[in-house]
Order: sequence, then C-alpha cells, then structure tokens
Amino acid sequence: MEDVLRPIYQERASQKNTLGILIIEKKKPISPVTDNFDVILLIIVRGATQPWYVKHYEFENKNAAMHIVDEDQLTNWIDTSSFRRAVEWVIEGRVVFDRNEYVTSLKENLRNFPQEKRDLKKAIEFAKLIRTYGECKDLYETEQYMDAFSKMIHSLHYLARLSVIEKGFHPEVTVWNQVKRIEPEVYKLHQELSKSNETLDKRVQLMLLATEFAINSRTINCAKHLIEVMGSKEEPWAYGELMVHPDIQPYALDLGALLDYLVDKEIIEAVQIETKGKNLYHRTYRLRRND
Repeated sequence: MEDVLRPIYQERASQKNTLGILIIEKKKPISPVTDNFDVILLIIVRGATQPWYVKHYEFENKNAAMHIVDEDQLTNWIDTSSFRRAVEWVIEGRVVFDRNEYVTSLKENLRNFPQEKRDLKKAIEFAKLIRTYGECKDLYETEQYMDAFSKMIHSLHYLARLSVIEKGFHPEVTVWNQVKRIEPEVYKLHQELSKSNETLDKRVQLMLLATEFAINSRTINCAKHLIEVMGSKEEPWAYGELMVHPDIQPYALDLGALLDYLVDKEIIEAVQIETKGKNLYHRTYRLRRND
C-alpha cells in the first residue's frame, strides 16, 4: 500500500513548507479513526493558503484520503478537541517524513499533555457537562423522560471525556474503552443508566444525583482556566467581553451556563453597574472576594 502512495508523499516532502507526513492504516473492518478509508495520509504544512485540504484516491480495490493540514489548524484541533481523530492520527500515525523532528516533538508534547493544555480541555468539557446536565434536569422535571435520558447520555459522555483528561490522557474517539480502563466509577454510571432494570425516569433521577455529585467535586479544578482568565484584572467583566476573549473562544458557546453555575456556587459574583435607564443595570462578573 505504501509503495503506491510513496510518489504522492515524496512530492509533498520535497516542498519546503511541509513539516511532517504520517500514515494511518485501517486496522479493522469498521474504522471510525480512518473514516473507514484503508489509509489516511496526514501531511502537516506551515503557512498554507487553505487551512485544510482533502483529496481521495482509489487503488488496488482500496481507498485512501490525503489530508493536508496547516499546523495552526492542527494545533487548534488538538487544543480544543474539535476534531478528535486528528489527535489519534498524530499519536498512532507512522512517520514517513519528519522535518527537523517536528512530528517527533509534536508526539512527545501530546504524550506529556502540558498542564495549561489540560486546563483548557477540562474547561471545555466541564462547560459542556454543565449545560447538558441543566438541560437534562429541566426535561426530567417536566416529565419528558425520553429526552431527559438522551441528554443524560450526552452528560455522561462529557463526564467520561473529562475524567480521561484529569488522568492526563487525550480522549479518544472510543472514549468508553478508555474510561473502562482508567476510570471504572464513571464507566459504572454509564452501565447503570443503560442496563439497569429500573424504570426510565428512575434511572435518569439516579444519574442526575450521581452527576451532580461528580460536577460539584470537580468544580474548582475544572473551572481553573476561566478563573485564571477572570483573575487577570480586578475590574468586573462584561459577558460580551468574556465571550470574545481569545482564551475563552473554545467554550464561548457554553460560557453562559458555566458562569451561571459558578455564580450559584458563589465562586463568581454578579456585579450591577448603573446604566442611563432607571432601575436598569449592566450585569457583570468578577471572582468572589473573601473580604
């Protein structure tokens, strides 16, 4: 297979802006990691005019997908988990070209999973967990149990990913296989929700209690990223100001739910600032003071 693809990646390797090339081969009949292609050719470049370019090939009753990705795009995918397969491609891929050990360094960085990257990912997954948990609770209280069950599945998925990150690993596409190995308590929650003999509403009710406990025990640790951003200045933050902050962008869509939760837990406080309107105030946010 590699013999057929070699002319393609050798041509790319000769270009000065190519940083590294990896090959990821399909290992089983159904392969989400490779989008069911027999082989993925990942080419990492610098300064590309198009952040991500994909081309498909067929040969000898097989198929391949070539992904040419700008390093900034790849970094964004890794930092925000917005395209999880890319992380597995880098970790599991076989290196066939490595300019100045760029790919070697990238693989090592992924294995080490630096704390600042970990804090960002925890904030992203925690914010999603808070939002879906709130939606699940609302659906349960209005007796929409099927929808509540669906939202609880999503909540446990975010909790699973969060638990993997807390252990110092990047969540994989098959996250529950990871969780079963490294965080069996969270895996047990998923089993109880999906396989319990209790009625649907009772299963959701029990999971709401278990998930609430899991959220509360992780609050300070998982909100660290947002807390540090907010602690960078003494003045209160307007919501719009926080939402467009570059460090907050990866979880801006879930920021409202996260802020509301942290206000409720008295970690952040809402501060009223007068407007020109009578009895109308701007609602701003700051870290709660202990004095």
